Amino acid sequence: MKVLNNIEKRKVEQTIFAKYNINKHSYEMVEKKLKKTVAIIGGGAAAMMLACSLDRSKFTVSMYEKNRTLGRKFLVAGDGGFNLTHSENMNQFLGRYRNAAFIKPFLNHFTNTQLIEWLAEIGIETFVGSSKRVYPIKGIKPIQVLKAIEKKIAENEVTVFYKHEWTGWKGDDLLFIHDGLTKVIKPDITVFALGGASWKVTGSDGRWIDLFAHKGIATVPFSPSNCAFKVDWKPEFIKDHHGNALKNAAFRCDDKTQKGEAIITHFGIEGSGVYPLSENIRKQLTAHQKAILYVDFKLEHTENELVDILKNEPKLSIKDVLLKRIKLSKTQFELIKNYTTKEEYHSPQFIANCIKHFPVHIVGLGDIDAAISTTGGIALTAVTSNLACKNIANTYFMGEMLDWDAPTGGYLLQACFSMGKYLASHLNEDES
Repeated sequence: MKVLNNIEKRKVEQTIFAKYNINKHSYEMVEKKLKKTVAIIGGGAAAMMLACSLDRSKFTVSMYEKNRTLGRKFLVAGDGGFNLTHSENMNQFLGRYRNAAFIKPFLNHFTNTQLIEWLAEIGIETFVGSSKRVYPIKGIKPIQVLKAIEKKIAENEVTVFYKHEWTGWKGDDLLFIHDGLTKVIKPDITVFALGGASWKVTGSDGRWIDLFAHKGIATVPFSPSNCAFKVDWKPEFIKDHHGNALKNAAFRCDDKTQKGEAIITHFGIEGSGVYPLSENIRKQLTAHQKAILYVDFKLEHTENELVDILKNEPKLSIKDVLLKRIKLSKTQFELIKNYTTKEEYHSPQFIANCIKHFPVHIVGLGDIDAAISTTGGIALTAVTSNLACKNIANTYFMGEMLDWDAPTGGYLLQACFSMGKYLASHLNEDES
C-alpha cells in the first residue's frame, strides 16, 4: 500500500471535495469516524510510548490516567538519578530478564540504542555513566524528560483524560469513575498498562488484578522484587552499623552472582548488589522459609592468598591483619567478629573462607509497597506474542502489569518502552 506524502494527500482530498461537493470540515468529520478508536488505560512508560507511536491517520487515541498527571512512577524512579536504560550489548541485556524469551521480541524491535536515539529526537540528550547505565545529561531533570514525552503525545493528537479511574466493565463497555461520576466508553481497541503493585502513592497499587481474575484471565499473585530483604541482625552489630554499606563486593544466591554494594539496615539488606538476586532469594524463601546470601568481601584476593596473609603476620593481632593488611572495612570486620566463635575467629582457614563466602541469612521479603518493582499480575499464558488478551477480543496488556521481572539499572524502563513501541508497530501494520 502506497503511503502518500502531504502534497499527494491534499490533491486526493481536493478531488474528493469536488466530486462529492463537501467542504474540508465535513471531510475531516468523515475521516475521523472511519478511524478506529484506541483507549490506553494507564499513564506510565509503556502507555506513553504507545501514545507517541500510534499512527494518528489510522487511530483516534485517548489515554485514561487516574492521577492528575502522567508518569507518576516514572518521576519517582528518577529521584535517585534518572536511569533510562543500560548500554550493554543486547545479548547481555536480555540475560538480565526472567522470562527473557517473552521479552526478547520487544527488545529486538526497539533496542536500548534505538531508545537513546528516540530520546535525542525529542530533545533529551543522554550519557553513559561509569556503571554503563544511561542517564539524561547533567541539567536535565526527570520532569523535563516527562514534559518532552508529553509534548510528543500532544503532537500525535492524543487526548489525555486525567482523574479517570478504570473500575471494570459493563458488558463490553469500559467503566471509569471521574469526579465521583461513572463514565462509560466503548473503544474499538483497549490497551491496559496499569502497572504493578508497588509505590501506591504513584497510583500503582495492583487492585485491578481481581477484576481480570473474575473475567477468567489467568493471573499470578504479586510479590516484591528489587526490594529489601529481612535479616535478623544481632543487636550488638546492628546498633553501630545500620546504614553502612558493603562496597565493592560480590553477592551470590544459588548459582547467580552480582557485583555491587548493599546497605545494611535495621530491617535487613538492600541495594544494587542484591536486587538482581531477587528471584533466587524468593525461590529459596518459598521452598525453605529462609535463604542464604553469600558475600565475597575481597574480590581481589583468592581464599588461599588470604590464608597466607593471615598465617604470615605473627606480630599483628588478627584484628590488625584483617583491618590493616587485608583492609576489610570496619563493618565487614564486625560482621566476621560477631558471627564467629572464638575458635573460628582464630582459624586462618575459616576466616579466609568467611571473607570470601560470608553467609547472610535472609528470613523474609520487604514490604511490597516499598519495592522498586513487582512480579505477578497478568500471567504470560494469558497473552499472545503480540500482547493481545486471549480471552477478550481487541484487548491488549503491556508493561509491569504482566508477570515478568528484571533488576534495576534501566532494564525495567527499557522493557516498558519497548513493549509500547512494539505494540504500536503491530497495531499500525494491522490497519495498513
